[in-house]
Amino acid sequence: MDSDRARLRRITLAVTAAGLAAFALLYAPQAVLPQLAAEFGLRPGGASLAVSAATGALALTVLPIAALSEVVGRRPVMITAVVVAAVLGLALPFAPSYPVLIALRVAQGAAVAGLPAVAMAYLAEEVGVAGIGAAIGAMVAGNSVGGMSGRLLSGFSVGWLGWRGAVAAVGVFGAACAVLLVICLPRQRSGRRAARRTTSVLGGLRAAVSDPVLLAQYAVGALAMGSFVALYNVIGFRLAAPPLSLSPSVASLVFLAYAVGGVCSALAGRVADRLGRVPVLLGALAVTVAGALVTLPDAVPAVAVGFALFTGGFFAAHSVASGWVGARAPAHARGQASGLYLGAYYLGSSTGGTAGSAAFEAWGWGGLVAVSGGWLAVAALAVLGARTAQKSSGTSIGCPEGASVVSPIVGSVTLPAVSPSLTDRTSTGTSTTTAIGKVPPS
Repeated sequence: MDSDRARLRRITLAVTAAGLAAFALLYAPQAVLPQLAAEFGLRPGGASLAVSAATGALALTVLPIAALSEVVGRRPVMITAVVVAAVLGLALPFAPSYPVLIALRVAQGAAVAGLPAVAMAYLAEEVGVAGIGAAIGAMVAGNSVGGMSGRLLSGFSVGWLGWRGAVAAVGVFGAACAVLLVICLPRQRSGRRAARRTTSVLGGLRAAVSDPVLLAQYAVGALAMGSFVALYNVIGFRLAAPPLSLSPSVASLVFLAYAVGGVCSALAGRVADRLGRVPVLLGALAVTVAGALVTLPDAVPAVAVGFALFTGGFFAAHSVASGWVGARAPAHARGQASGLYLGAYYLGSSTGGTAGSAAFEAWGWGGLVAVSGGWLAVAALAVLGARTAQKSSGTSIGCPEGASVVSPIVGSVTLPAVSPSLTDRTSTGTSTTTAIGKVPPS
């Protein structure tokens, strides 16, 4: 028993370190985009590629890497992903040109994809029912804190270290976490390899792309995340420019709004269980739009309050949408559906972040808010379409109390049955994984 407890502690520490490293490295450049633009002579749209290139690569590689893990094992993929991402993070400050920097970011995004692609499946295989809740909670917390800490660390340090030094600081942090992962992550003792037939995988994929309710949730994830990243990509430019004229370290405090996300995602999940997904999801999207509108005045308090509302609304919306995917997808397609949702989410981050930055260049902050509001309105229409489709199929939209507990499937792995307390725990982070449930993004 003691050895099992010690093993669980090692796994928990390792997956927490992995989440810290991966998501700190993935989003570190977002806080220094104005400095990148100044050095390389870029406009906001061009500078935003430093973020979009990585998230786009992640979106395109997460499913292939998940499939690879079925052959080579989860642990090698996780360790390789974080170590390669950390090495590339240490190389970024030495990029001699912007094209080289973008190439390194593409590679880094593809490397980071290995963590969300397989981490939940690893935990499902290696941790017993009694400990999986704590392990998942620790991983999601690591993802959440990693995403926020990477932005804050680079934002706080850029004023005296420059963007290269700031990114290097995050690289060192990521490398330290990667070392901890390598030391602590135990070897897989299950020795399992999924024996899934290609026909089964393809059948699940067909189910995941043929259901209009699921397609609507993929659209919500992509559109909402595109809006979210668009505003966060260019807020540094707005805060640094007159009339606000904030220093980079002060401007980076805007990323503290991420702390609101964990609270709102957990609350939205519980409320959706009682009231139904459609009203809660529509309400969350409305709050997101309202938050963006509050940021319009050139006043720091308005921007701070607006970003808190915007962030909380977004995380709540994603929490409900991702939970809807898990509840709607048939058993044989849950892994494919969750992977497609994750891919759509990061693809929205990549394309929306760049398109939103271009909108800011052309029309200013007000134009960007209008464009983002339009995307969120389309997401709301997708929700209404999903409600119609689900009613026509004769299935329930909500998740009433007393409903039977479902054992979610990640990839080819069936997770232990999720109790309400576990669902609540997985809903408090701010990083998307391929887990089924209310797990918000980074």
